[in-house]
Amino acid sequence: MTQSVHKTQIDTLPLLARGKVRDIYQLDDHHLLFVTTDRISAFDVVLPNPIPGKGEILTRISNFWFEKSSALIPNHLTDLDLADYVSADEYEILKDRSVIVKKLKPLPVEAIVRGYIIGSGWKDYQATGSICGIELPAGLQLAGKLPYPIYTPSTKAAVGDHDINISFNETVDLVGHVLAEQVREVSLTLYQMAADYALERGIIIADTKFEFGLDEEGQLVLADEVLTPDSSRFWPLDTYRAGESPLSFDKQFIRDYLETLDWDKTAPGPKIPGDILEKTRQKYQEAYDILTRD
Repeated sequence: MTQSVHKTQIDTLPLLARGKVRDIYQLDDHHLLFVTTDRISAFDVVLPNPIPGKGEILTRISNFWFEKSSALIPNHLTDLDLADYVSADEYEILKDRSVIVKKLKPLPVEAIVRGYIIGSGWKDYQATGSICGIELPAGLQLAGKLPYPIYTPSTKAAVGDHDINISFNETVDLVGHVLAEQVREVSLTLYQMAADYALERGIIIADTKFEFGLDEEGQLVLADEVLTPDSSRFWPLDTYRAGESPLSFDKQFIRDYLETLDWDKTAPGPKIPGDILEKTRQKYQEAYDILTRD
């Protein structure tokens, strides 16, 4: 069994932030160390027990997509060697779950792209006939494919808070019209590239979120994680049926379990049984294997 990493401590580096999943350390004025732990969150609450090996799987998936998307947009990865910055013991723990990245000015927007109608989007559509103010045709089904992918940005909430959906015009107010347009365009392009690639291998990417920052020259850079089961909904194509709640390769498995509990979706979260954690880990691993096979 892979040793789980719920929280890291690197004595020689300053800890800048501990997010829902990532611990972020400062290497120098221009570079950060992102460590993907085995923590898992649901409904914006970090759950008490981790999924062993999850951080390593997420790192491999994210790095795969960073490489595949590099012709579309620069990303935050560097070729610096982790071994130059941490002890030998720390390196063994961190090597498969860490990336050294460029320090960016993060944009205050989460760029969400939806290709299918599920979750909060489905609830919004049932109530208003639209998703985040984008009007859609009548008669769409649960988990149905949208006529075209839509961009529905949100704010970036602090740990424990909920993201808030915002309009495109509100993103213009936050970052300016040119940058808002650029983020929307590249997000839709990235989603379409990934969705087409995954579909050929039997995975539907129903929706995803991207995060971006600006480098020292003001260039837009893809950051954080990309197209992982933590930031996306992955559905197996062979069991997919519009009108039915799909099976999932992502943490929807844990969300579904939590929905059976008498829990108000506020911290602290309930402890998750070992079999649920292991089944979730297997789903993440299966997604990686399918996406990266020849």
